[in-house]
Amino acid sequence: MTTIFENGWICTPQEMIRDGVVIVDDNGKISYAGVKGKVPSAAGDRVDLQGRILSPGLIDIHVHGGFGITFGDSDNLEKDLVHYSQSITAKGVTGFLLSVVKGTPQEEEEMIAAYADILPDFDEDAEPLGLHLEGPFLNPDKKGAFNPSWLRPPTTEEMERYLNAAKGWAKQMTLAPEFPQSAEVAAMLREAHVVAALGHTNTTYDIASEALREDFTHITHTFNAQRGFNHRQLGVVGAIFASDDVTAELIADTIHVHPGAMKILIRCLGTDRVVAITDAMAAAGFGDGDYELVGKPVTVKDGRATQADGTIAGGASTLDQCVDNLHKLVGVPLHEAIRMATLNPAKVIGEDGRIGSIEAGKDANLIVIDEDVKVCLTLVKGKIVFKK
Repeated sequence: MTTIFENGWICTPQEMIRDGVVIVDDNGKISYAGVKGKVPSAAGDRVDLQGRILSPGLIDIHVHGGFGITFGDSDNLEKDLVHYSQSITAKGVTGFLLSVVKGTPQEEEEMIAAYADILPDFDEDAEPLGLHLEGPFLNPDKKGAFNPSWLRPPTTEEMERYLNAAKGWAKQMTLAPEFPQSAEVAAMLREAHVVAALGHTNTTYDIASEALREDFTHITHTFNAQRGFNHRQLGVVGAIFASDDVTAELIADTIHVHPGAMKILIRCLGTDRVVAITDAMAAAGFGDGDYELVGKPVTVKDGRATQADGTIAGGASTLDQCVDNLHKLVGVPLHEAIRMATLNPAKVIGEDGRIGSIEAGKDANLIVIDEDVKVCLTLVKGKIVFKK
């Protein structure tokens, strides 16, 4: 049955369309999106937005879990994935990458292979769009919350094992560029249509800049777990500021990054190159308490997740909160803040032809929100998966 959304605002990458109309056909595709005066005649169920905002569904390309589960850390990966997929729609997320890493090469390969078997036939609520391998090729000096025994320099042989195990489901990999074979591995990733993301690195401005001119095209959680900026020693952050094309993740929870630093990054790169993420762990959606992340205990208090030594251990916020922070605390116009969590991440992983914006021909992955980014309705491929 055709569904017609009307009497509200339609969020596009360029603007908010007042009194816009969106028509979703019975195949779960958007057949029209635009102003009311140009809408084609159509019969179907009508949804009165009551002045609310119809937005693309949010896409989180860096998330380790939430609602009590951690991706890759279970005897029943599929059950956990179902739980997360069904739960996260209440926060407006309709698509996500599973950020994962495991201890030994064998454990990593087996985990990747297990997800590669699950994902092709997975058909629940929010869509798992693939895997983000955050490691193991990270610099222990910038390990963040990771167990240093899990980290090692990259080799092309080990990378080939992971790509074979993934069967095309690896979409992004974070690695440090300063190791001897990092450039070769990044080239392998690009050849395999996997995003090579620079992160967890203690390298210099020169090495980072060279990597970003070559096969590294994306930045993992900018500012965090990377050498910072000084006006004489520009570091990784300086290389990001000076880059021409790179896209950059931003954990917009105000705990990982100060709103002033967010504003600087956005002024340097623009809202079309910054990608809002959560880096969320099991506490996201649940709240304060004791949890575990990548094999280590984590305590969440007042929304801040830390290990025993005080190291920040992933995020405890959800993506709708990050969008609201970008709008209210950083001053980004709401339609641009939404773009940073919809079209921008879709472009990074090559899914923007299907999802990420409200355009005719795309999947009807949609959310209805108010001006505070509170979600009251979520659709995936035209099917209602959450209703408040």
